[in-house]
Order: sequence, then structure tokens, then C-alpha cells
Amino acid sequence: MGTKHLRFILILNGLLLVLTFATANPSFAADLTKAALIPKPVSVKSGAGNFEFNGGLDIRVNEVNPGMISLAKYLDDFLTPATGSNNVILEPGVQKSEKYIQLETDDAISQLGKEGYELTISPGTIRLSAHTPEGVFRGLQTIRQLLPASFEGKKPIKGPWKIPCGTILDYPEYTYRGAMLDVARHFFGPDDVKRFIDLIAAYKMNVLHLHLADDQGWRIEIKSWPSLTKIGGTTQVGGGKGGFYTQEVYKEIVQYAADRFITIIPEIDMPGHTNAALASVPELNPDNQPTKLYTGTKVGFSTLQTNKEFTYKFLNDVIRELSELTPGPYIHVGGDESHVTKNEDYIPFIERVQEIVLANGKQMIGWDETTLSALKPSTVAQYWSKAENASRGVAKGVKIIMSPAAKAYLDMKYNPKTKLGLHWAGYVEVDTGYKWDPATLVPGITKENILGIECPLWSETVTNIKQIESLVFPRLPGYAEIGWTEATNRKWEEYRVRLGCHAERFKAMDVNYYPSAKVPWK
Repeated sequence: MGTKHLRFILILNGLLLVLTFATANPSFAADLTKAALIPKPVSVKSGAGNFEFNGGLDIRVNEVNPGMISLAKYLDDFLTPATGSNNVILEPGVQKSEKYIQLETDDAISQLGKEGYELTISPGTIRLSAHTPEGVFRGLQTIRQLLPASFEGKKPIKGPWKIPCGTILDYPEYTYRGAMLDVARHFFGPDDVKRFIDLIAAYKMNVLHLHLADDQGWRIEIKSWPSLTKIGGTTQVGGGKGGFYTQEVYKEIVQYAADRFITIIPEIDMPGHTNAALASVPELNPDNQPTKLYTGTKVGFSTLQTNKEFTYKFLNDVIRELSELTPGPYIHVGGDESHVTKNEDYIPFIERVQEIVLANGKQMIGWDETTLSALKPSTVAQYWSKAENASRGVAKGVKIIMSPAAKAYLDMKYNPKTKLGLHWAGYVEVDTGYKWDPATLVPGITKENILGIECPLWSETVTNIKQIESLVFPRLPGYAEIGWTEATNRKWEEYRVRLGCHAERFKAMDVNYYPSAKVPWK
């Protein structure tokens, strides 16, 4: 063979090697500051070299307690399928290999808050430090995004794998960053809810609001009122069989979320959106006769009897049992679109329900209509429809959750051509969902008045998890970034490029995302 041919073959082999690595690790960023992280961190500084590994790693913890061991196991469970090697979880001071990942809590960085973290990457070590285990968990999501997207596929992939060296300092802008899943209009089983939890956790969200009861279905077992699920749990939009969560299944979902540092907020909508309850408990009606079950999508036609003492006995039982099942601080009581309830009845009803919630050791959340009533400082109003309602809440001293339908509703269509979703609040393309600031959207409502952001998904048009995913993604990462990243650090033109880099990650995670033309997908 001639020298010229040999040189050509060597060059070709070299190119094939580069292409092979690029295929195995296409999401690798040679510079840490160029990594397509979502949400965007507070600070990223690049360093020299890479942390490179080709198999199992030591995972060390600085405290031997169930919380830290659980976090180490979470990381091990993520790494093992892709690397094909078991990772060793070690106690402090023990070392088995030269390269390791250190997970640690550190009181010295308490200024980062309970969700902040510091990630330091050197050629031999990845050190993830946080004030609390919750901060460690948020930092683990960053490590996930620094690894090749193919790690998300849970299948063996060829190494070696690299993470660029440097330092990330990070903490959230808002303490409440949530998504809502409506399981009342269409019922979704516990596996679907857990899948939803995993998807929002991957983008550092920390709240799942479950809409558990509406006109079309009652989805949570209340032992003192078994007819709620026996009757009200049997239907859904379009006439399907419905379903409900037993208390044991609900507790399992709550724990699954807690393991990912996500708070479950249960909602029982009232006094409107209550036909499933009215069909299940006859005494809730003025004539003590049950209504017919409902499988349509109209709103505003149902109401509890606000002047009936029986109503409050019933609600106290429901809220008491929900409070016992839910360790988080909030119970959501709805309060929206109660069109057939007169204001003179609605206002004292909300005030009395607020007292019931407080008596059961919880804080009340209600949709923005509840600001018509006298609200306690501990109560939270969720802005979805009328800015004047949210402003009234601020004037009454309550915190606001920002969920403006025209910006943040995940059930709105992307554009007129998309099939799933509604468009009564307009079309919400990916850029529309990203290009707004909670602290400047409504004049007079500033960051100090805002608890956080939530993107709700109402389920009139979706019947399975893949349909849910197509409405949620790719918009959800943008809402996660609005909640986490300071407004001055967010720019649409830069964000859309980072989001485009997540196409590979979505595919590896088997996310049925909508390939919006607004995003340069890679």
C-alpha cells in the first residue's frame, strides 16, 4: 500500500473516530459556559480540562443518613443503565477510585437557600454542595443535563463520557415553581402522575397541583363519604369510565413526589365545578335529590348550597381527610367560575371555607375570584383570569401565584393548526409562553407580592400521557426557567437555542414533544 493511501486511511479513521464520539456524546459542550442548561443558572464559570470517565464511579456523601444515601442512590440509578457499571456509594473518608462525585450538605453556603447549590467540576472530582438535601437534588438535575442526552434513555452507551470543568453557582428566583394536572375531566392513573412528576422534577420545578374534583369526576377517596368515588368517580369527559385514587395510592403519589422534593397541592373546587359531588351526595342539593352525572365541558352551572349547614359539615370532612393525607402546607379550594352562585352567597362561603382550612392546619389557595372575600395573610390567590382580582388580593396582603391563562395555560393550542387543546385564551406558542415576567405583567404586582409561577394543564382534550406530553413540551422548560432564573438573565433568542439542544434529550426521555417552528431544533 502506498504512503498516500495509508495517510488517507489514517485520516479517514480519525474522522470516523470523531464522528463516533460525536454520535455517542453529541450534547457535549467543550466549554461549561456553552452547556445548554435549562433553567439557566445564576453563574457559570469555565475551567481547564474535563471530568472524563468510562465506567462506574465512586459516589461519596459527607453525611451517612437516609436523605443523603437516597440522593446518592438516585444518581446511581441514573448512571448505571447507561454506563453498564455499578457505582459505589461510599461513606465519608473512604476512597476506592481516583475519580468520584461528592454529594454534600454545607451550612457555610446557607445564603444559597434551601434549593441553591454549588457545583465544582475538576478533572478528578465533581463536588455538589448545598445547604440542604433539596439543593443537592436540584443540582443533580444540572449534572443530568451536563451528561450526554443518551443517558436519559436507560440503555448502555459507549464511553468515555466527558463533563467540562468549571463552577456553577445557582439558586431560584421564586420559591414556588409549579405545574397543575387536571385529573378530574379525564382521569390519569398513578403511573401517569409519577411520569409527570419525573418530567417536572427534571427541570427543577417543586410543586404539583392536582385538580382532584370537578363537574365531571371526583378522584380522591374520602372515607367518610364513600359515595363520592363510588358514584362521582365513575365518569369523565366524553363518557369514559373515569377512576379515582384510593387514599393509599394517593399517599404513594405524595411520597413519590416528596422523594423528588416536589410538594403536592390537592384541589377540591368549590362552590362551583361541583356536579360530581352533587350527584354523589344528595343532601348537598336544595331538594336533597342527586343531580345527573355530567360528561360535557361546559362550566359555571353547578353550585354548593352555601346557606346549608350540611354543606360545611361535608366540606370539613373532605378537607380534614385531605389534610391528613397531604403533608404540604396548602389546600386549594378552587373558587373559580361559580357563575350561578350570587356574590352575597359566594363571599361568606369562601370566608367560612378559609376558616375550615386553617382549622385543619393548612393554608388556603384559591383562584383569583376568591379575592372578593376577606382573606387572611396566610392565604394565597392564584391569578388566572382577571388582573383586577389579583391586584385586589395584593391590596389585601395575600401572596399571588402567577398563572395568566393567555401566557401560562398548557391546554391552550400552540397555533390554529395544532389539534389538541383549546384557544379561548388565545394561542400560546413557545415564545409567547416564555416572553413574560411575572413581576412586571400586572402593574402594581411586584416580585415581593408573588409566591411564584404555575403552568396549569386542563384536560378537556387529552386522554393519555402522550397527549399530555405534547401540550406540556416544549413549553414547560420555559416556565421552569421563568420561575428559577432572574428576568435580567433571560433572553428569548438565546433561550430558543438552548431549548433546541434539548430535542435529543426529549427523544431519549421518550417525551412526545411538539416540534415548534419557533425553535431551532438540533
